Amino acid sequence: MIDTPEYAFDDVHRARRLVHDQPWALLVSTTSHGPVASHVPVLLEGDPADDGPFTLVTHLGRPDDRLHELTDGDDVLLVVEGPYGYVSPGWYGFTPAVPTWNYVAVHLWARVEMLDATTTLGVLSDTVDRFEDAMPAPVRMDDVADYAHRIARGTCGLRLHVQRWQGKAKLSQDKPDAVRERVVAALRTDPVYARPALADAVQAELDHDRAARPDRTPEETR
Repeated sequence: MIDTPEYAFDDVHRARRLVHDQPWALLVSTTSHGPVASHVPVLLEGDPADDGPFTLVTHLGRPDDRLHELTDGDDVLLVVEGPYGYVSPGWYGFTPAVPTWNYVAVHLWARVEMLDATTTLGVLSDTVDRFEDAMPAPVRMDDVADYAHRIARGTCGLRLHVQRWQGKAKLSQDKPDAVRERVVAALRTDPVYARPALADAVQAELDHDRAARPDRTPEETR
């Protein structure tokens, strides 16, 4: 990503929280045939508030595994997106203005650890549990153990050891407070472009900025 200081964040707990809350990612590797990308579920190891190693686990189907040509120690890029959405210049209340997109994203450069069959089965079970826990009658892999073991043979588990990461939250920080408030309102109510989760993110960023400069006066907003 372009390194824009105004939008960058370096709080590792914020990055870990985003990965935890948005566990559907784009995995990119470089192969002998060029870049290859796959969409994968990812699980953060540990709690988002932890200060320990930044590691994730995921799995690929065997066709994807062969396509990525991964081995122990290979480097991959993982792209995790948070809320995003279109921002109309009509919401700003002034001209001239142009449209843009607001978004939150983290790019993670990680080293691959290939997992054995037993550990991969555990990753699959944990993945099922993560998403089934919200269901009224959760399904567990133990409920279909024989079938799950057969299916697991067609998958490849990975542990991703994050070496470095880049976080970006482009949330209208370049606009005056009053305009940011109008963006929040529109993202909550617009019949076409409403994005409540993005509205929450813009509001949270605005609240954070205000708390960091409590002496700012109303006249400084537009």
